[in-house]
Amino acid sequence: MTEVRRLSGDECQQYLGALAGVLLDCVDGNASVSFLWPFSCGEAEEFYASVFDEVRKGKRILLAAFLDGELLGTVQIVTAMPPNQPHRADVAKLLVKRSARGHGVAAMLMDEAERAARSAGKTLLVLDTVVGGSAEKLYSRLGWTRVGVIPRYAMFPDRSWCDTAIFWKGLI
Repeated sequence: MTEVRRLSGDECQQYLGALAGVLLDCVDGNASVSFLWPFSCGEAEEFYASVFDEVRKGKRILLAAFLDGELLGTVQIVTAMPPNQPHRADVAKLLVKRSARGHGVAAMLMDEAERAARSAGKTLLVLDTVVGGSAEKLYSRLGWTRVGVIPRYAMFPDRSWCDTAIFWKGLI
């Protein structure tokens, strides 16, 4: 059975290789998740090193999904917000290995992200995603509200443009 759990600042380092592997798999699959080709394992590890620092400082929550000890996916909740937005958090980097997609891993990660955000005192979540992708459909199914689309907001790893949908969800 797939288990989703929050990684503590102390335990992050032990999963560095597995987290980097999930990110590499997604970028290799041309997912628009902030990185461009070519993308190396070292770059993925460097990215997660900065994430771990924010987790240790309490500015970010890192969740991971495991099946039989294998890390299948991850999502982050950015909790550090400006003083006038203490109630809000951003959901970032919902990543699931291509081989694990279609089995509910992303939905489990998002359900746990909502619980973790509530536990952190957050009542509003915001995220962005590629228009037309499977994540956009997932967020709609999970009750998120689509605000609109920003054309050519980002690029895929192959440097082609993608439009981005902005979503929000209230937790009260």
